[in-house]
Amino acid sequence: MAEEKKSIPDESEKKRWDRNFGDLLQELRVAQTGVQILFAFLLTLPFSSGFPKTTAFQKDTYVVALIAAAFATAMIISPVAFHRALFRQGRKPELVRFAHRMATGGLAFMLISMVSSVLLITDYLLSIGPAAIITAVTAAWFLVFWWMLPVVRRNWGEDEDKDGFIDDVPKDSSQVD
Repeated sequence: MAEEKKSIPDESEKKRWDRNFGDLLQELRVAQTGVQILFAFLLTLPFSSGFPKTTAFQKDTYVVALIAAAFATAMIISPVAFHRALFRQGRKPELVRFAHRMATGGLAFMLISMVSSVLLITDYLLSIGPAAIITAVTAAWFLVFWWMLPVVRRNWGEDEDKDGFIDDVPKDSSQVD
């Protein structure tokens, strides 16, 4: 995890770690809901009437999606178990670093599961050519929003010019004509 810059004036290190942990928990709540819904859907799929008609490729894709969703669930929920083990030991920095790594890994497995699910369904409904194209576009879409934009905008707010503008947007709305 990259070293975090202190963004709140006069914030103690303990308060910063507490704030970071709270922020991370909020992020994990959103991801956890999404991965649990996907996982539940994947768990029920083999019991649907159309599943026996799937090809070997579709079944393999299903297994990849299912296992990736299980791994994502484990990683996204693991900070809770880690917190229980370290509760009241004054090890919040270690907990935040661990939770950050688990959230990142969980999102990577969630990406794999979602893209595999798209491939499974589109291949079931269409031929492999269009399914592959749709899946590639879906993967690219996720990568843009989950990886590229955050990396490109990592220092958002630090690139203000001398007039107080960020990307041509006034810092203070009273500066707008």
